[in-house]
Amino acid sequence: MTTPSTAPRPSAGLMVAPFPQPAQLVRLAYRELHIAATGTKEQIAALGDPALLPRPWDPASCIQPQLRRQVWEWLEQVVTWLNSEYVWDAEAAVLPCWPQHPHLVHEIAVLADQRRRTGAELTSEALEDWHRYSLPAFQDRTRTRTKGHCQDGHEPWPAKGRHTRHTAEAAHRARAEVYDADALASQAGASPAPPRPARLSVVDLETGELNP
Repeated sequence: MTTPSTAPRPSAGLMVAPFPQPAQLVRLAYRELHIAATGTKEQIAALGDPALLPRPWDPASCIQPQLRRQVWEWLEQVVTWLNSEYVWDAEAAVLPCWPQHPHLVHEIAVLADQRRRTGAELTSEALEDWHRYSLPAFQDRTRTRTKGHCQDGHEPWPAKGRHTRHTAEAAHRARAEVYDADALASQAGASPAPPRPARLSVVDLETGELNP
């Protein structure tokens, strides 16, 4: 896996570094998604169920091991690029232990995808929106959620105790009882179905069938 010390850097004298491009399997995943969105009926049918296509902006959907590894390698390069190209104050830097923070993994994947798409546009509007909204919002949320943790090394998950209580069997049963009570109350309060108007029928004495 690419590390920050070996991630691509601009050649000597260049003022800015290009946005890192994903490897082959990630590009293929994006190509299939593009076909699913814009291809012919035949092309879309050849892909199978579009709902099952891997989406690099949602790493959990990338279940093929080689593809998943390339997603991580790409995001590693993107984080290094972000910290180099867009961070001046240390508080805005993505934490070195970001892979151990699921909330950061989810957000970085989306941020990388959006930046990749803006780079393919023929005008600058999308990139301006990324600069104005996407990147600052990500940095603000990161500062709010990490709150100074992991500055000198990765720290244990502060919310682990609360999460453990949430997933405990007793807490699960208590929530299930509330769900069941709500469902019963909803059923009891539902308006009865209006009666169906009576229909007069004539019985065929030969066959026993009802004739309207």
